[in-house]
Amino acid sequence: MALQPSLRPLIIVGPYDAPHTLDVFLDYVCPFSAKISLAIDAVLKPLLSPGGKYAGKVKIIFRPQVQPWHATSTLTHEAGLAAARAAPDAFWAFSLALFKQQGDFFDIPSSTLTPLQIREKLAAIAQQTIGANRVDAFKGLLKLKSTPNGGVDVTEDLKYTIKFSRQNGIHVSPTVLWDGLVANEVSSSWGEKEWTDFLEKKVSV
Repeated sequence: MALQPSLRPLIIVGPYDAPHTLDVFLDYVCPFSAKISLAIDAVLKPLLSPGGKYAGKVKIIFRPQVQPWHATSTLTHEAGLAAARAAPDAFWAFSLALFKQQGDFFDIPSSTLTPLQIREKLAAIAQQTIGANRVDAFKGLLKLKSTPNGGVDVTEDLKYTIKFSRQNGIHVSPTVLWDGLVANEVSSSWGEKEWTDFLEKKVSV
């Protein structure tokens, strides 16, 4: 699947030119997305990283999936994209930390917070994961522009990810594509056996 060059940090494992692609559409405030992200980290990354059985054969692309029925979805995904720019090597670490703390950004816990307060909470996660020396850059990318409705410095990246999901008919998270086609059999509850069986059937190089 296509990926604009500025978003290459969203390839969380595997080389850019890997023959197979696993696109995983995730929402930072979706509990099922959090569940599958942990399986990606524990099961898939070792299999696809150097030394793994499928090293060089498959790449995984994190596809931000903003779901507007979650009130903080836009703000959390802006933060993810800011992390990808400010600290490309730490994008996945930031994402995992955000998934693990996603409850802080659910509707009720965040209902009394302003957008600026929510961004400060996201910056605290960045502080823990991307390094203190890069937090200022992270915050700068999320600073509102001087025009009344101009967004932030990652707004264009956010638009790209939303348009990509819409044109490909992605409605909910998590949704998984294998080589561009929806893999409906994939479940957020999958563990090592299900994922290894899946790769055994699908990898053809």
